[in-house]
Amino acid sequence: MNISFDLDSTIIPNGNEFETEKRSRIAKLVGIEEIRAGTPALIYDLQHLGHKIHIYTTSFRTKLKIRLTLRFYGIKVDRIVNQTENQRVLKSRNINASKHPLSFGFELHIDDSKGVEIEGKQYNFKTIIVNPVDKNWIKKIKNGIQLLEAT
Repeated sequence: MNISFDLDSTIIPNGNEFETEKRSRIAKLVGIEEIRAGTPALIYDLQHLGHKIHIYTTSFRTKLKIRLTLRFYGIKVDRIVNQTENQRVLKSRNINASKHPLSFGFELHIDDSKGVEIEGKQYNFKTIIVNPVDKNWIKKIKNGIQLLEAT
């Protein structure tokens, strides 16, 4: 399955919402962002189950910056869609939504936004919404994926 993850408040904190992986001082100095504790293991597990992992964000971070941050934590993703690409593609398809994973071939999108969940129902794409303070977020994602695969 092609699975996309949001960044802000899903795997990159927007404050002190969740615990993060350890970062060296050098990583901090070169601009490597913090990521949610457990993210590298979750993505590794999903990839070893045969899933392709992507980043789909409405952030204007460059794809290079995102890729460098993820690589620092040992994470490789298949594709990164940032807001620049998102806006261009959705505009060309006349889609009036903040996100539309199907436009990029993503079968499931994981996000923290209830608005994205509403858009998923409106535009018929699958979402798993994780609360930034949910300590069982990994289990919720894995269980959600298993449920989707069973249907």
